[in-house]
Amino acid sequence: MNTTNGGPAEAPAQDAQPQLNVVAQYIKDLSFENPNAPRSLIAGQQQPQISIQINVGAAPLEGDDIEVTLKLEGKAETGGQLMFGFELAFAGVFRIRNVPQESLNAVVLIECPRLLFPFAREIVASTVRNGGFPPLLLDPVDFVGLYRQRMSQMQAANQPAPQS
Repeated sequence: MNTTNGGPAEAPAQDAQPQLNVVAQYIKDLSFENPNAPRSLIAGQQQPQISIQINVGAAPLEGDDIEVTLKLEGKAETGGQLMFGFELAFAGVFRIRNVPQESLNAVVLIECPRLLFPFAREIVASTVRNGGFPPLLLDPVDFVGLYRQRMSQMQAANQPAPQS
């Protein structure tokens, strides 16, 4: 019986195609500090010094599911005083199928956070704005560069010490 409605039959290899599906996205943890309010909000505003740290973590779940957590930490200071600080752990559950084992690490640590980042960026911007400041719009992140840096750090840590 032909159930393809007159079209070509689907190749059985279709099931073997690499797949990356987002099962869920969520805030695991969110913290915002505005310790010098209201002074920090009404004082003459000079350009703050902003520092941001980004980390990616992953944990296997059941089956083909992996939880990837994007951690963003930042603070803005002016004149040595903290204007605001934030910490966000934004996570997603990803279902990854038919990805070769040698490529899995890169998919998890590059592609998954790349999919999470726009949502995390919006959460940070809204949180900072709701804290009384102009929204903080984070620049795009080079997750390939972060991945390479992480891999070189791991290789350096696994290198035996030179003999003297």
